[in-house]
Amino acid sequence: MDIFETLESNVRSYCRGWPATFDRASGSRLYDEDGRAYLDFFAGAGALNYGHNNPVLKRALIAYLERDGVTQGLDMKTAAKRDFLWTLRDLVLEPRGLRYKVMFPGPGGANAVEAALKLARTVTGRSLVVGFTNAFHGMTLGALSVTGNAAKRDAAGVPLQHTTLIPYDGYVDGRIPDFALLERLLTDSGSGLDLPAAVIVETVQGEGGLTPARIEWLRGLARLCERHAILLIVDDVQMGCGRTGPFFSFEPAAVQPDIVCLSKSIGGYGLPLALTLVKPELDVWEPGRHNGTFRGVNPAFVASAEALRTYWRDDELEKSTLAKGEHVARVLTEVAQAHPEIPMKVKGRGLARGLALPSGQLARRVCRGAFERGLLVETSGPDGEVVKLMPPLTVTRDELDQGLALLTESVEGALG
Repeated sequence: MDIFETLESNVRSYCRGWPATFDRASGSRLYDEDGRAYLDFFAGAGALNYGHNNPVLKRALIAYLERDGVTQGLDMKTAAKRDFLWTLRDLVLEPRGLRYKVMFPGPGGANAVEAALKLARTVTGRSLVVGFTNAFHGMTLGALSVTGNAAKRDAAGVPLQHTTLIPYDGYVDGRIPDFALLERLLTDSGSGLDLPAAVIVETVQGEGGLTPARIEWLRGLARLCERHAILLIVDDVQMGCGRTGPFFSFEPAAVQPDIVCLSKSIGGYGLPLALTLVKPELDVWEPGRHNGTFRGVNPAFVASAEALRTYWRDDELEKSTLAKGEHVARVLTEVAQAHPEIPMKVKGRGLARGLALPSGQLARRVCRGAFERGLLVETSGPDGEVVKLMPPLTVTRDELDQGLALLTESVEGALG
């Protein structure tokens, strides 16, 4: 009897597409119980930007655990948290001219989003939050209310209220000037639209199909929010920590969101950690007004601080990620051009790249063929029509080329 089939809930999903039992992992590779290696171009859905069992981070963790460092700290002061905060301030925030207070809302990205929504409503006294078509912000009720995917929203089981979704960049193919409708609704006293507390946006919609927003679109959104005293929340849970190149995905737009949500690779080693970064004037929380048991997973502080010191003292990782991302885009473009009879589109930014295919069925065939060849990739997009590539940022050029060759074979096999 398969214990996963008999005891684990039907809600499990990734294991259905990758029917292997994994036993160990190193760098860009996972190994199953039989020792077969798989190139991992999934990277824990973006939680493993520095690869599996990164040796530098592992040494720091082992040393911390062997000296009986605090593991569970709630929101108490600990030496590990202090070191993490110092490192985040000195290597990430201050060099970018960012003034944020750091909130630890809980272990995952949805916790960061929930805290952001709650704080925005607390600060403004308003209830409405604006999100975007094809957005994904998490599976808890508040995060689902600003998520676009119908299947995920339906699972809530209750009405998802006090939000409205508007077209993301490119959704209407330029037929309407950016934000023209929202601007009109906000300025017309007869529109019936309440003034929102906040707008929440992903600069690249990961689960929505690797759709990047244009820099000028993001700047326009920031200006609109400023004109109407609406807080701007950037969900950088998947695209932050260098996934698109710079540490924060919004840096190329030169905007400073009021609130930023981080998780996934901020934990360094794949450990649970989430941050809600807020401008100091918005930090109106009363003590304990938003809390949770797992706000202080101290091994994550240790791994994160070590990752920041190792990879963010300079811009080498950023430059490497951008170069690798352009290489992936070139190869995907060649794949698409090799089949002019099949409409394909290359999407994404940095090392979050995708190949949009005519149907979800075809994309699933590609991913299934990739798994059989020893490559882990998943699908994304409203109909699962995009083959999504998110290798560790530390992937070597040889590993990247191996994985792209396997993907090319998988596309050929699925088409033919």
